[in-house]
Amino acid sequence: MTQGYDPIRVMIVDDSSVIRRAVTDALSTDPGISVVGTASNGKIALQRILQWNPEVLILDLEMPESDGFELLRILRVDFPKIRTIMFSSATQKGASQTIEALSLGASDYVAKPTGTHPGGYSEAVKQVAAELVPKVKQFRPLPAGTKTFQKQGKPIEELTVERALRSVNQSFGIVAIGISTGGPAALSRFIPELSKNFPVPIVIVQHMPPVFTRMLAERLNQGGAIRVVEGADGMALEPGTAYIAPGNYHMIVRQREGKTFLAMNQDSPVNYCRPSVDILFQSVAEVYGGEALGIIMTGMGQDGLSGVRAMKARGAVIFAQDQASSVVWGMPSFVVREGLADCVLPLEQMRAAIEGCVQKGVRR
Repeated sequence: MTQGYDPIRVMIVDDSSVIRRAVTDALSTDPGISVVGTASNGKIALQRILQWNPEVLILDLEMPESDGFELLRILRVDFPKIRTIMFSSATQKGASQTIEALSLGASDYVAKPTGTHPGGYSEAVKQVAAELVPKVKQFRPLPAGTKTFQKQGKPIEELTVERALRSVNQSFGIVAIGISTGGPAALSRFIPELSKNFPVPIVIVQHMPPVFTRMLAERLNQGGAIRVVEGADGMALEPGTAYIAPGNYHMIVRQREGKTFLAMNQDSPVNYCRPSVDILFQSVAEVYGGEALGIIMTGMGQDGLSGVRAMKARGAVIFAQDQASSVVWGMPSFVVREGLADCVLPLEQMRAAIEGCVQKGVRR
């Protein structure tokens, strides 16, 4: 057990006894995690949640009687503080289901190993542990009395949308968003709500593997006023369109002969991530300088910090999501603690802040 912390209480919900045993063995390798119990479907899980009071659920989607989707809808209303990690297949169907689950409020996901592991059961357990343990531990609650929302010993002020807009006195040509854990649900809360005449392009890095990013773009595109697509090499940037970086590719912005377009590469991961927020933000800084609005949102780690520094050095405006509305306040916290955020906002104010800021200062 990590000093100062109680183990994180985890419950595993999967109809396969083999999977339940493998995940239990994987999580039991870390003393900071306690598997309090298992359930074979959502109906049984609901009964045992009251009994075991888990903080994190490892949840399968396809189960008899009561599946993962049904359980997620109930959790969102009755147990909103429980974090859920989807444990689903990496197939196209599995990716589509996982994106739906994440949009319903699931916190994160891990793909199940496919087929028989060449190293046998013990190696399969090690693989699951390597993927799953960090995902569980990112939800570790801070000890009582810990103060995180501070800079140099003083609380950091969270500006209202109105005050944030009063501080903006420049024009904009692009919005760049970096986001990770909790991202699909957060993006679904405001991207489809942006106005049809949104005057600049939006570029987004959401940490996800291939297939998942395309599914996310398709889901966000449904019913929204603006167009949302997965970015592709050579794609021209257009106003009123959001471009999501494809999984396993860095996405950058380039300019040639007065035209701005996307480029992709498979250079080494940055901050263990490909796509990387840092890579995108640094390219935005080079092309747009101070005529850019950077948004850093919920997610584990510090990807985006270096990119935000580059954008701020060129005079860009930076918004950060606040701690209370973030699933994991990692990426925004690094930006806030360095004093790089011009505005710290809850998720429910993000759309109005972005829209108002950009509409006020459209690039002339």
